[in-house]
Amino acid sequence: MTNQLPTRLTWQQVCARRLQVHALARPAKDARPSEIVAATAGTHAQVMSAAELGIALRIEGATRVDVRHALWNEHSLIKTFGPRGTVHLLPAAELAVWTGALSAVALGPSPLPDSVRMSPDQTEAVLDAIGTALLGTELTVDELTEAVADLAGPWAADPVMPAFQTYWPRWRQVQHLAGHRGSLCFGPNRGRNVTYTNPRRWLPSFRPAAAEEALPGLLRSYLRAYGPSTPQRFAHWLNAPVSWAHSVFESATGQLCQVDVEGSPAWLPAGESDVPDEMPSGVRLLPYFDGYAYRVGNQPPEHLCPGRAADRILGGNFQVLLVDGVVGGLWHQRRSGRRIAVSVEPLVDLTPAQRGELDLQVCRVGEVLQGNATLTIGRVTVGSHG
Repeated sequence: MTNQLPTRLTWQQVCARRLQVHALARPAKDARPSEIVAATAGTHAQVMSAAELGIALRIEGATRVDVRHALWNEHSLIKTFGPRGTVHLLPAAELAVWTGALSAVALGPSPLPDSVRMSPDQTEAVLDAIGTALLGTELTVDELTEAVADLAGPWAADPVMPAFQTYWPRWRQVQHLAGHRGSLCFGPNRGRNVTYTNPRRWLPSFRPAAAEEALPGLLRSYLRAYGPSTPQRFAHWLNAPVSWAHSVFESATGQLCQVDVEGSPAWLPAGESDVPDEMPSGVRLLPYFDGYAYRVGNQPPEHLCPGRAADRILGGNFQVLLVDGVVGGLWHQRRSGRRIAVSVEPLVDLTPAQRGELDLQVCRVGEVLQGNATLTIGRVTVGSHG
């Protein structure tokens, strides 16, 4: 790390930095979707429409079509399993670092019973089978199950994993690990069916980076997007042991700089401790999982969700209204044809200028989603996603 006297920052300055880095202070001009995803250390994509909206809102004039083109035509974005084993969009240019690092994250004990778990040898057999089966093709989960059973053995397809009131085949307990190893990613949907493929179909020279190179690289990406931060918060972001996260920070000695955030030590990539001159400002609409990532990445809940927001937001994944960089409300949209009804529940008093910004944000939501959006102010009925 460093022995230099740390730079002193306030939480407001940290918030202003976050808004700038995430292209939320103002939309980026001429940025590519992959550049936005890199700046935010991956984009949660469990709900693809939310990922498309969150990325395009950060680029001046962009729509969901631009994100889809980057994913399925350019392949500058890859949809795969990212932090915490959840579905993410990751920049293709950084996939080697991501897979090298994620496959090296220390794993906790499996929650599955002994009768369901696979031995280390079985796990490796399944992971090899997945990578082989997906080379040069796209398979649905049922087709992949058959292929894995043919290559690894019929035991891999035993329906033993309780999931959504049914049972999944045994091999699926390591599905996210196949993504972390770089042998599986998502292909385009086939009708309503999800497909999987091997990322080498689109990136022939791709290979996961060595862990000793990849882990410091991922740590720098995380700190660039969510710093200043700590080993504890890095561990939370990855769902990894805190002791392991400390070791990653120690391995990055010389690549990090320590800062003081209102009396608490935290870290940034070396040479990147500058913060914007202006204080956090503006009104922004964050879609599902975007607001969750904004929260889970770093800032303590009491700073990000002050006052009434804590009661309405914490403990769930909601679409949030950011006011001056902190959660100031909830929102919801309902689509019928080209009409998009946007309902917003402010939890703070909006100034006339902020109300005008909100109108512009709602218009941008309509543009990104290729529809006509209208705004209603009132209490929002919300449900948690994921």
